[in-house]
Amino acid sequence: MKQYLTGLVLLMTLSVSLCLAQTNQPAIIEDFKPSTKNQPGQEYPQVNSQGYARFRIIAPEAKSVVVSLGPGGTRGGTTLSKAEDGSWIGTTVGPLDEGFHYYHLRIDGGVFNDPGTCNYYGSTRWESGIEIPAHDQDFYALKDVPHGNVVQILFPSPSTKTSRRAFVYTPPGYEKDGKKRYPVLYLQHGWGEDETAWSNQGHANLIMDNLIAEGKIKPFIIVMTYGMTNDVKMGGLRNFDIKPFQTVLIDELIPYVDTNFRTLASQPNRAMAGLSMGGMETRTITLARPDVFSHYGLLSGGTYNPDEIKDKSQVKLIFMSCGSFENPDGVRKAATALKEAGFNAVSYVSEGTRHEFLTWRRSLHELAPLLFKD
Repeated sequence: MKQYLTGLVLLMTLSVSLCLAQTNQPAIIEDFKPSTKNQPGQEYPQVNSQGYARFRIIAPEAKSVVVSLGPGGTRGGTTLSKAEDGSWIGTTVGPLDEGFHYYHLRIDGGVFNDPGTCNYYGSTRWESGIEIPAHDQDFYALKDVPHGNVVQILFPSPSTKTSRRAFVYTPPGYEKDGKKRYPVLYLQHGWGEDETAWSNQGHANLIMDNLIAEGKIKPFIIVMTYGMTNDVKMGGLRNFDIKPFQTVLIDELIPYVDTNFRTLASQPNRAMAGLSMGGMETRTITLARPDVFSHYGLLSGGTYNPDEIKDKSQVKLIFMSCGSFENPDGVRKAATALKEAGFNAVSYVSEGTRHEFLTWRRSLHELAPLLFKD
């Protein structure tokens, strides 16, 4: 009997605690607005000033509709409820992390995209996207400043027996001055993404435009191409063979860019960086071919060890970054070790972010002013 009473008291205490926790939850502010990633004219999904997201899906014959997003961005999902008009509506039970998120719908067990949003290539498929406004979003905002161009190129690839695609960012004024030449950053996406990611999800062009307008960077070209990664299953990256992509990048893409764009076609004026899987590619290729690149950037993509770099004189910059919920101590310690070995090494930690595009947007914003400094 004593054990029963003790258990009952504990149960009542837990129930009271849960009720108090629910009572202490801040009320949801009804200032929801359409996400900036919505298709034109679409009202849903919506986001409020606290970071909550609200979804509305028209599926009158469905039995169940779940959005893959939950609190913090990925956990649990958000179950929608059916309204009298046949639509399904629901709000996340908590605020989402700032920045960009992929998501999809599960309708009666099937996977679908939200017809209200634009699609973004991630997770090896076109996914829906939603943007939770960040407190520091100004650095990648679309502003009334001179803008560069992002152009698609198709370059011949004898090694893969096809033509391959890349996107090239040229800074404002590139078309007007036919004599000026520019350094080049080769910027790689992550696993599951493609060459559209840095422009669409990452806003790399807007980050560059704003930095140039503020006079904070030396203008340069950015080249973004497909990293030939998505045939590798999640968890099987140790089996990824870099050689085919290294051939495409160094023997095919770089000569094409140097021939068709006004580049400074030399190792001191060429950088490579990448996020996540693209960082692994960057690390592998820069170590194998130090004669090609002089500036290295790993964005949530690992670190360098001083012993791995054979010729210190060929390396002008090593930049390593991650989110504060990733491996900040490892990144900082690696930079310290490189500095002690005589390298120009910089670490950057994005506060409050994870393995996500807000981390990588901030990282590019920090990296760009460090590149190609005289």
